[in-house]
Amino acid sequence: MAETEQRQLMLIADEPAQCRLISALAAREGWRTLVVSDGETALATLGTRQGMQLSAIILDQWVPGDAACELITDLRSRRPALPILMLTASASPLLAVEAMRAGASDYLIKPIAPDRMMQALRSAVAREAANHQAGRDELQPLTEKLSVTADFEAMIGAAPTFRTALAIAAKAARGSTPVLITGETGTGKEMLVRAIHAASQRSRLPLRIVNVGAATPNSLESLLFGHEKGAFPGAFERQIGAIQHCDGATLALDEIDRMPLPVQERLAEALLLGNCRPMGARHSFRVDVRFIIASNHPLPDLVEDGEFLPELYQAISPVSIILPTLRERAGDIPALARHFLARIGEQPGLRPLGITDGALALLGAYDWPGNVRQLQATLFRAAVFCTGDALTADDFPQLTAMIGMGAVAAVSGAPMHESSGVMLYTADGHLRPLEAIEADVIRLAIGHYRGRMTEVARRLGIGRSTLYRKLWIWGLAR
Repeated sequence: MAETEQRQLMLIADEPAQCRLISALAAREGWRTLVVSDGETALATLGTRQGMQLSAIILDQWVPGDAACELITDLRSRRPALPILMLTASASPLLAVEAMRAGASDYLIKPIAPDRMMQALRSAVAREAANHQAGRDELQPLTEKLSVTADFEAMIGAAPTFRTALAIAAKAARGSTPVLITGETGTGKEMLVRAIHAASQRSRLPLRIVNVGAATPNSLESLLFGHEKGAFPGAFERQIGAIQHCDGATLALDEIDRMPLPVQERLAEALLLGNCRPMGARHSFRVDVRFIIASNHPLPDLVEDGEFLPELYQAISPVSIILPTLRERAGDIPALARHFLARIGEQPGLRPLGITDGALALLGAYDWPGNVRQLQATLFRAAVFCTGDALTADDFPQLTAMIGMGAVAAVSGAPMHESSGVMLYTADGHLRPLEAIEADVIRLAIGHYRGRMTEVARRLGIGRSTLYRKLWIWGLAR
């Protein structure tokens, strides 16, 4: 812990409230924050004894008198190894591109999510650790630069486990019972939440998403249930909670696995009785809320360990969906990569790019602990700096460093049996049965054309009845 306490962050900002928030968040991870109000002071500080102890910089884009990208370039030229994170209220992909080309390691959007900032700071430290971790900033979650499309067709993938999850979700969207979505960070839980809402009978009403893990235990209860004036010290005004606010609409609770037990008890009561009682109130309010719940960890394991209430688990899981990790559906990587590159190419300051088989092989050799979100972030950064017409393995130097040169050489020298998401050979080098290859091709086509079966049949040159018959035989029918 002694080493953690020595980390120092320089925050270049002039908004007192923003400075207090970032300093408090950084302190949770053992960071000391040095606040400077302008770029000139920041550059001067780099040469001081205190400046030499810095481990990272956060730059607020709206620092008066400075062009943010020019300041990033100046900071980077003086301290090339120092991670620089840019903080802005703009969601413009063009600004993200300009900032990264100027030398920014990452790009954070206001209002800043605590977990997002903590992840960025942790990666900033990891970047300076061992050589195999160098350049880890390439894998920062930059996906917030691209808008989220709220429909099932935007969810790319042909893996059976993934298609099964989507089929369950599409069916559940038509009902009103709670839905529980479980999956690792970056597997697409928020995107699935939005797709379910968009396909539901409540789609005309707003969807509200509450990140349980981002709220402090003391504020979470008030955030969900609201409070009356004087309910606790500092409650100067009455506040309507998210549950009551979403009466008749949909409320999504993300990272419910981090919800404290006392709040779990209140939520279980609200779900079972269909009411909401604000803190300090004498009476409850009847509410009609559609709950969609997301968890990063399997809740049955937490129930068994006594960290999650069985009553709440039963209430939120009449429909349970498990999203597979990217490493469990590695055959989807080529289709996902091409889809992301098409979307990235539409952003201001960028252009459409292809991707070579060698690059796809490299992507397929990595295990993607950050899942689909990490893949998209990696492609985003590679596209920013690419000078050719297609991404090659050379555009992913950090992946090469983490996987190892020997493994990369082996992958690069191997035939691209899986470059399209279809494996042609078995592990012992023999061709797979034609029926198995055909099944993989059809799965790939369904993912590529986003489940539009008429288009799939047309592109494959077969009739729809033939397509459905094959799906039935192979157990792929939805």
